[in-house]
Amino acid sequence: MRSDVLREFEKLPARALMMATGIRREDIDKPLIGIISSYTDLVPGHADMYALERFIERGVAAAGGTPFIVRVPAICDGIAMGHEGMRFSLPLREIIADSVEDVVNAHQLDGIVLLTACDKITPGMLMGAARVNIPAIIVTAGPMLAGRRGKERLDLVTHTFEAIGKYKAGELTLEELLEYEQTACPSSGACQGMFTANTMACLTEALGMSLPYCGTSPAPLAEKKRIAEASGEKIVELVKKGIKARDILTPKAFRNAIRVDLALGGSTNTVLHLPAIAYEAGVPFDIKLFDDLGRETPKICSMRPGGKYLMEDLHYAGGIPGVLKRLQTLIEDNPTVSGKFIKEIASSGRIFDEDVIRPMDNPYKKEGGLAILYGNIAPEGAVIKQGAVSDKMKIFKGTAKVFNCEEDAMKAVMNGEIKPGHVIVIRYEGPKGGPGMREMLAVTAAVMGMGLGESVALITDGRFSGGTHGPCVGHISPEATEGGIIGIIEDGDEIYLNIPERKLELLVPEEEIKKRLENFKPLQKEVKSKLLRKYAKLVSSASKGAVQEI
Repeated sequence: MRSDVLREFEKLPARALMMATGIRREDIDKPLIGIISSYTDLVPGHADMYALERFIERGVAAAGGTPFIVRVPAICDGIAMGHEGMRFSLPLREIIADSVEDVVNAHQLDGIVLLTACDKITPGMLMGAARVNIPAIIVTAGPMLAGRRGKERLDLVTHTFEAIGKYKAGELTLEELLEYEQTACPSSGACQGMFTANTMACLTEALGMSLPYCGTSPAPLAEKKRIAEASGEKIVELVKKGIKARDILTPKAFRNAIRVDLALGGSTNTVLHLPAIAYEAGVPFDIKLFDDLGRETPKICSMRPGGKYLMEDLHYAGGIPGVLKRLQTLIEDNPTVSGKFIKEIASSGRIFDEDVIRPMDNPYKKEGGLAILYGNIAPEGAVIKQGAVSDKMKIFKGTAKVFNCEEDAMKAVMNGEIKPGHVIVIRYEGPKGGPGMREMLAVTAAVMGMGLGESVALITDGRFSGGTHGPCVGHISPEATEGGIIGIIEDGDEIYLNIPERKLELLVPEEEIKKRLENFKPLQKEVKSKLLRKYAKLVSSASKGAVQEI
């Protein structure tokens, strides 16, 4: 075991310090297991993790390991949304990966259970696990329960972010809006739809890094505690067998995860996170893979946003094993942390609701939920959640309304300056230009809430929340700060979106584009934060997963 170095005669001082924590001498001879937890009172998805830490501890101890709890920070994107705080969300992913590497190697831990829930924390944990390449299991804390207002089932995005737009449009009273404020989020857990946190939880299970049903089991259920305890037991077994993270995180695992993502209609943020995890695992990855697999993987689930079901519905319908069962002919066999291969899990999966998890011959959409677009605006690619775009808006030509930051675009939407036929262009919000690549959920939700989702498109070098739906194109690469063509778009320019043909084009003559580029000097923002300045120097293009290339 890695921790054998601590048992050498000369390491007596290290053992003395370990015993100062209260453990016994015989505990040092057992597998040393880190429970790396993102428990915090700041984030609803993480606020009840303390109980899960206890159950993971129980599992580790019962299996003959010695558990140590280590904590890392977490951010709630919903709370950080729409202001400067969102610039710090994506950089947290790298901070967590660094933290995992740091503590695991400093203390020579033998295995780790990573307790996580929300948007950037889960991929950061997976990146750290891949980087250190020791036995590892992810426990995702689970989705929150649906809110209730009478018989109406509520979720965060529809009944808070989009509700603000409906209030501005006169469709909701202030009293109704404030009711939603108190009822939309009734429990701990990740927000209820197939938003980024829950998408990543599902994909973690599809990658084989979580035990079956972990990705969908709601946070308040006793079932989640049992999964946590079983994960604690299983990590000791993985250590004894020498099964490491990269033994699970193979090219097959990533292709399987993409197919599940496409079948679910998951968040566009996965086009950042899966390449970043693959980068740390040493697995070659091109975002075009989403498109290649998407043309042959149907969307078989209708999840909010843009659909009708919530995470608890997916769980009770069969969870990820049920989705894998539908995809049996497409997935590739690969080991998982459970000890079972993924096809065995798929074969044993059960489906209890034929509408929540539809058969392959009766999908919601013939193609997967995500598409990668290319064109003169995005020669390195851009991403759209095509499964949440109406047929009417899949081919659209409009005139540009250009903004150099999210706040200016939001003011224009709320002041009624955005009209049918417009394409909102938000730039200088990319990984380097933001810096931090903010999510645009406040803007996209306001557009949808004000009834413009069938007549207005939005493009950005920033990104979207998993809660975004409608004709919204993000991750445009190269970004404006890097000299991308999005930086030279002017008000009134025509922009052409064609999702079936995967095109995103600026309809301006080539000579004019060339002239504009010759005179183009990207906007240079003053960045006071040392963390963000460092991040901007190291971060790569969104098309590469916005990883830090060193």
